[in-house]
Amino acid sequence: MLFGDLVKALAAIEATTQRTVMVKLLVSLFKKARPEEIDKIIYFILGDLRPPWEGVELGVAEKLCLRAVSKATGVSIAELESLYKKSGDVGEVARRVLSLSRRPGLLAFGQQRPLEVSEVYDTLLKVAQASGEGAQDLKVSLLSSLFARASPEEGKYIARFVVGKLRLGVADMTLIDALSEAFGVDKEALERAYHIYPDLGRLARHVAEGRRLEEVKITPGVPVLPMLAQRLSSASEILSKLGGVAICEYKYDGERAQIHIREGSVKIFSRRLEDITHAYPDVAKAVREAVSVREAILEGEIVAVDPDTGDMLPFQELMHRKRKHEVAAAAEMYPAVLHLFDVLYIDGEDLTGEPLIYRRVRLSEIVKETDKVFIAKWRLFDGADEVDNFFHEAVSLGMEGLVCKSPTSVYEMGARGWNWIKYKRDYRSEMIDTVDLVVVGAFYGRGKRAGLYGAFLAAAYDPSTDMFYTVCKVGSGFTDADLKKMYEMLQPYKTPHRHPRVVSKMEADVWFVPQVVIEVIGAEITLSPLHTCCLGAVKPGVGLAIRFPRFTGRYRLDKSPEQATTAAEMLELYKRQKKVAQLE
Repeated sequence: MLFGDLVKALAAIEATTQRTVMVKLLVSLFKKARPEEIDKIIYFILGDLRPPWEGVELGVAEKLCLRAVSKATGVSIAELESLYKKSGDVGEVARRVLSLSRRPGLLAFGQQRPLEVSEVYDTLLKVAQASGEGAQDLKVSLLSSLFARASPEEGKYIARFVVGKLRLGVADMTLIDALSEAFGVDKEALERAYHIYPDLGRLARHVAEGRRLEEVKITPGVPVLPMLAQRLSSASEILSKLGGVAICEYKYDGERAQIHIREGSVKIFSRRLEDITHAYPDVAKAVREAVSVREAILEGEIVAVDPDTGDMLPFQELMHRKRKHEVAAAAEMYPAVLHLFDVLYIDGEDLTGEPLIYRRVRLSEIVKETDKVFIAKWRLFDGADEVDNFFHEAVSLGMEGLVCKSPTSVYEMGARGWNWIKYKRDYRSEMIDTVDLVVVGAFYGRGKRAGLYGAFLAAAYDPSTDMFYTVCKVGSGFTDADLKKMYEMLQPYKTPHRHPRVVSKMEADVWFVPQVVIEVIGAEITLSPLHTCCLGAVKPGVGLAIRFPRFTGRYRLDKSPEQATTAAEMLELYKRQKKVAQLE
């Protein structure tokens, strides 16, 4: 496929405000693609060269990209930087100068060699693989070779891609819908395969080649989509949902981790499927010493501990581990331990279809606890009083609460069902528990906040529609430093119109691709005609909103937008408030 054809599709996708139109455009694009290039098309649309756990990064910032444009066009870097300051979009800078310049590359090649998708992708992969002495010059040379031959529109999308600002916001589920329609495969079967092997490029090529989805198997080294939990505030309700008996385990305030052991090596993946092994070398070493099998996939919670007292520290302390060049110092200052709570695979045996109680037994068989690796504390209960006592014990020891699970439940990858239920705090008197919301828009600040965003439009996610529904406009709780950080974090995701996956009655000053997740608390959840979350679920024409919302100071970098609080959870929280309960 010519790269220009892909660019035309990308431009149309960027221009639409309707998800249905976005899917149709993708279907048309996929039908034109050859099987050997469809994976590359998928990766480009997602803004990545490879799936997240492979950690392939281009390592190209705006200045390096502008150097490549300068080399290809002869326009000075100073002039390019001036244009960039005015537009804030490196893609627009590339498009503008490419439309005006007479490039040597075009004169040499004429119009006989238009860029192809595979050619662009392979060159970008070489850019990512360039390392060592002279790597930056090689990156510039490779990129300039693309810009020299690219049309203005092609250059725009190449530039945006290399600096990580493609701004399309096409979600995995949107791509699954399009692949299902384009190749006539069962959507549910494709979703199941994606849950097991969440590499849409690979799966797209798989179905394009006519291969069976049943061939896709759980594989050590490839993270599966994590199972998620609902939430309730009453032990008796939880037991009722779980059939009268529950495995209750401590809910640690840490980073959820999926640990893959393969022939002696250990990889640790986040809930966003990113390889975070570099941040926890001490944990990886401890796992090798504690686990006695050749291959395994385990799940657990990494928790920071006080090196002097051994007491558990809040989740935020783990953020010191994210600085790649200071890991050794951070590991010494903020040591971490691992609490394992599940096992999904052991030496060729897929355990995801086995009941949880069996997986628990197998976990205890392969793990020898150390001072760094533990099996999460758990008990089996059939009485509400016992659950409550265990809950209070957990909270008194610094836990967030409990996770209560059906002993007979299988591991439902990517699902948020009632087989796992979080039991945290009493939600009924007021909104005293936090929610994780996605920033979809912003409003310009005034006074002290002039020049920045003063408030943000935040939304909950609905997996049934793959859409984001607004639930509050939050402006409280942000320090001056937070506002500056939010402005910088959101800049790459600015979009000229409301994103097609966002449903909003409010008109924001600025719209964003749904990407940044923040933690919010409020006084209560109330009915509102201004917001679209659960619109019509309680009363016709009105949705749910958070009253007096406030940012807690916690950026949920560990969560993808699709892992944010769901609309169904918002409705459940609303129903459990004291006043609502009394009315019912």
